[in-house]
Amino acid sequence: MFARSAARALKSQSRQFSSSATRQSKVAVLGAGGGIGQPLSLLLKLNPHVTELSLYDIRGAPGVAADVSHIDTASEVHGYPADKLDQALEGTDVVVIPAGVPRKPGMTRDDLFNTNASIVRDLAAAIARVSPKAKVLVISNPVNSTVPIVSAVFEKAGVYDPAHIFGVTTLDVVRANRFLAGVTGTNPKDVKVTVVGGHSGATIVPLISQTPQGKGVTGEVYDKLVHRIQFGGDEVVQAKDGAGSATLSMAYAGARFTGDLLRAIHGEKGVVVPTFVKSPLFADQGIDFFSSNVELGVRTVLSPNGVEKIHGLGELSESEKKLLDACLPELKKNIEKGKKFVQQS
Repeated sequence: MFARSAARALKSQSRQFSSSATRQSKVAVLGAGGGIGQPLSLLLKLNPHVTELSLYDIRGAPGVAADVSHIDTASEVHGYPADKLDQALEGTDVVVIPAGVPRKPGMTRDDLFNTNASIVRDLAAAIARVSPKAKVLVISNPVNSTVPIVSAVFEKAGVYDPAHIFGVTTLDVVRANRFLAGVTGTNPKDVKVTVVGGHSGATIVPLISQTPQGKGVTGEVYDKLVHRIQFGGDEVVQAKDGAGSATLSMAYAGARFTGDLLRAIHGEKGVVVPTFVKSPLFADQGIDFFSSNVELGVRTVLSPNGVEKIHGLGELSESEKKLLDACLPELKKNIEKGKKFVQQS
């Protein structure tokens, strides 16, 4: 059932790819044996722009690769065990990082920091050494801290390009679209909510007022909707009762953002999606990473296929201004925590 649903989702996305594009890409998944990594690898196997899929984990990746490789799409799949990280990264265009431990009941994303920060730091060091020009897509939580960690590692290595490092916040967008559609009785495919800020709790700021479907949502209904978008991950963790976190929906979101980036890499213009990147929007307040609508594409000759343009937030409602006010100080702490971790490493 999951495979059929995944195929339908990717089929609709694949129609958006430019038929004239001939270049394809090698994509590496670091953490391919985990709860996100396995379905993410399946979805990426279905992407028509992926020539080669390189799957790595400390355990299980060769098995996942053997399984996924039987799917009848054109891409080649290779699996790499714990001691073959460099081989997994060689020649990659895009690296997706879902590696790390999942949340359990009662845990926040910040509770994951000590374990996942070390994992992400070490993977980033390998990418900076082996494939420094690759686009790096960070899924490992807490994204508000892990993206600054990856950036600081690349900066230490002398290969940092802020246009090539992305925090995947697409799950917040997916949830916002789905939940708003449920409240308003509309089709989720017709809803497009921009979500800005960060990727945990109060740092998640959905700009519901900027969608036609959201303009009439107010009061208690609005408050409950925002809370559900901000804390949707808790809903899944509690429902799974200790057996995991939001792995399937995160895999879908990760594959969707990877597909958006690949569309831009393959020449499609006007690909605009929210993502957590190095940003000037609130840099004057000491917040130099922020999620907002970003146009993906060819930024310069020296730095192709990354962040082309960072969009502003547009007009905010009074409720959204309050959400943003609550977001910024928490986001600043998260970013500083990531930077400090690398400095002390």
